[in-house]
Amino acid sequence: MADTQNPNSDDALTTDDDPADNQTDVDVDEMDADDMDEPVATAQAEQADEEAEKLQLDVTVDERSACARHITVTIPRDDIDRYYDKEFTELMPTAQVPGFRPGRTPRKLVEKRFRKDVADRVKSNLLMDGLAQLSEEQDLSPISEPDIDLDAIDIPDDGPMTFEFDLEVRPQFELPKWKRLLIEKPLREFSAEDVDRTLQNVLANRGRLLPYEGPAEAGDYITTNLTFKHGDEVLSQGAEEVIRIRPVLSFRDGRIEEFDKLLTGVQSGETRRGKAKLTDDAPNVAMRGKEVIAEFEILEVKRLEVPELDEELLDELGGFELEADFRDTIKDQLERQLDYAQHRRAREQITAALTVAADWELPPELLERQSQRELQRAVLELRRSGFDENEIRAHENALRQNSRASTARALKEHFILERIAEEEEIEVDEEDYDREIRLIAAQSNESPRRVRARLEKSGSMDVLRNQIVERKVIELILEHADFKEVPYEMEGADEEAIDQAAGGEVSDIPEAKPESGEAAEGGRPKEPPLRE
Repeated sequence: MADTQNPNSDDALTTDDDPADNQTDVDVDEMDADDMDEPVATAQAEQADEEAEKLQLDVTVDERSACARHITVTIPRDDIDRYYDKEFTELMPTAQVPGFRPGRTPRKLVEKRFRKDVADRVKSNLLMDGLAQLSEEQDLSPISEPDIDLDAIDIPDDGPMTFEFDLEVRPQFELPKWKRLLIEKPLREFSAEDVDRTLQNVLANRGRLLPYEGPAEAGDYITTNLTFKHGDEVLSQGAEEVIRIRPVLSFRDGRIEEFDKLLTGVQSGETRRGKAKLTDDAPNVAMRGKEVIAEFEILEVKRLEVPELDEELLDELGGFELEADFRDTIKDQLERQLDYAQHRRAREQITAALTVAADWELPPELLERQSQRELQRAVLELRRSGFDENEIRAHENALRQNSRASTARALKEHFILERIAEEEEIEVDEEDYDREIRLIAAQSNESPRRVRARLEKSGSMDVLRNQIVERKVIELILEHADFKEVPYEMEGADEEAIDQAAGGEVSDIPEAKPESGEAAEGGRPKEPPLRE
């Protein structure tokens, strides 16, 4: 909002031959506004604040795409002069000019001497008030800060001031029907065999890798120098990588199918080569969609020695006294993973139904910037659902391998779910944050306070907020949905994931790695201590 003060204050003060003399014999009725006592001027300023005028903005909004607007704003000369007048009125009592006492300098002299100093404040205030008023008067729903080049904006000596900027906004759309959707719901009664299988995975993560002299089999581990090549060009390398032999090996920008067949029978000192096609979203733009060679120089073959589930290990795993208590905890974890699977399956079907008409064009810059936020959201969701680090890393790799499509889908889904949340007045409270943080802390063996501090430090609390809102909307949709029950098939341990880009790192997107103390071993069995 602009302020209006002292509309007649352009008249200069009159002084005698000695401007330093204090003139005390002037009639109050003949005093200019600038000669008033400070209390009177303050009271008048407060009254002017109450009667503040709006800027007479001339706004042009150019719709470049569903989410992109180019906005041109013109501020008329009358408003510019009014802001200058306000600044000079506030400056008059304290302006320091040689030959004059503060508060006794002629107005026109102050304006001439301090115009350049005042101009920056006027420009800043016009921009701030103009943007605030623009936000109130225009239905834009911005999703980012306006892209304004302040150095390119000047206040002309005459005529209006014009500035323009680009803005990313939430697209306008007709909300699709979201009630009475038909949703498949995975169901499963977890058996003792399911618990046993998961228990073995937990023990495996606590096991030790011991050197093995024979040929490798599926499930064994290799220590390898891994090199990705395109022709004779080395794209990326990893030294002494420890990789488990599983049916699939995934990395950030691709995967190797039948990895177990490629490495079965290998022994220390051998080299095996496999092919992998990089995705169309690989960080190295020049290598997108191309086939590369993965070269595995085998340094050592190792086998896993699984520890016994004794009293000491039960205590380490969470202070359990009985194996039955630990098995109950595992079953609870499986139930959380089933809940995640139900939520994910429902979300996929809801997304497909709600976004069928959402053919909006999303700016590439928006997709690039939001891809990391979608990755963070997915990782938080997996952590609170009880998945181990290898499973989380595999999911991260899958998202990275199809980042543009997955991010576009997630953004469209977010816009729709956010609209439903607004219309249904769904909000997030502190109890929601505490619940999510407790679940993440329980999975990463950290205190809730430490998890919260890390999320706040990394700026991820708004990501968590979006996750909570979207989950609440999904739950609301499910309350009004029709269900078809389908069997839940537990995901097998068929994918090994490594945190490496085969085509090389040529991207500005930061990594979403766990912080220190957060499963630093990544679910990998420990190397045995050196023996004499």
